[in-house]
Amino acid sequence: MAHSSTRPTSRDVAQAAGVSQAAVSLVLGDKWRGRVSEATAQRVRDAARTLGYRPNLAARNLRLGRTRTVLLVVPALTTEFFPGVYTGAARVAAAHGFGVVLYPSPEGIGPARDPFASASAALDGVIASSMAADALTAIRGDQLPLVMLDSDPTGSLGAATVNLDIADGTHQIAHHLLTLGHRHFLHLAADIPSWTFEVRARELARHLHTVPGTTLRTARTPMDIEGALTATTTALTTPGPRPTAVVCDDDKLAAGAYKALRRHGLRIPDDVSVTGMDDIALATALDPELTTVHLDAELFGERGMRALLAVLDGRTPEEGDIPVHLVRRGSTAPPPHTP
Repeated sequence: MAHSSTRPTSRDVAQAAGVSQAAVSLVLGDKWRGRVSEATAQRVRDAARTLGYRPNLAARNLRLGRTRTVLLVVPALTTEFFPGVYTGAARVAAAHGFGVVLYPSPEGIGPARDPFASASAALDGVIASSMAADALTAIRGDQLPLVMLDSDPTGSLGAATVNLDIADGTHQIAHHLLTLGHRHFLHLAADIPSWTFEVRARELARHLHTVPGTTLRTARTPMDIEGALTATTTALTTPGPRPTAVVCDDDKLAAGAYKALRRHGLRIPDDVSVTGMDDIALATALDPELTTVHLDAELFGERGMRALLAVLDGRTPEEGDIPVHLVRRGSTAPPPHTP
């Protein structure tokens, strides 16, 4: 028997009951039926009671089917936006005794290997960006309690969805540029099959087409500066009205647009206005500073974690999209006068 001054362990229980530690784990984890006899199970329970054995928190969590660990699945960490999402999620998780494992899809948005021998055994739930849906499927995260970020709420894999109000952000950009007098637009669209980018394209077209005389050209591009540079260059050399405003799906694409416009001798914003989306640090590093929509990444992560906690507890998650707002800086101005 263990010393009274020493906390008894599962090994002590196993020795007292004359069984293996594995048998103790099965019995105290209530997984013994069909694997050990009723008499053996009772002997283990009696030994544990006599010794005053109390399983530690980790063991208790496993017995209850809770590891108090969740997985955050995001695209590759190429900007500070998704690290901000992690910071917010981890803050709420820590306040509730949970840990968050961050899992960036290695190829950005493509398939990925399962980082766990068994995700269902290692995790309580998953928070995932729709931009990393392929990675989510690869790790079988869709078989766990799941909250989707940036996802169509009418067709989501998840038990809940948490979204930024991207539609309203797009409306704010369109309204701002139309009010300045712009009528010829280029949309630098991220070439990613994701709901959030579909919303941007649909809502931009819908809002612009309410004003007679507008033109909208769409150029699809990878989510990187060089891709945006190439797409903008191609659009500028294609016959048709030259755009006076370039609407970019994120701030990195805007940086590529800046390079292309300057190589064509065009001034920002005197000749062409440029807008972004995200409001990452790059937005104020550009010259002139970028007019863009501020997305609160940390609040996004906080809401995602709160939603998952609600799902795990059988509660209804908070509803409603997270508000966003346009930050007006030096990259937008009225279009040049056309005779």
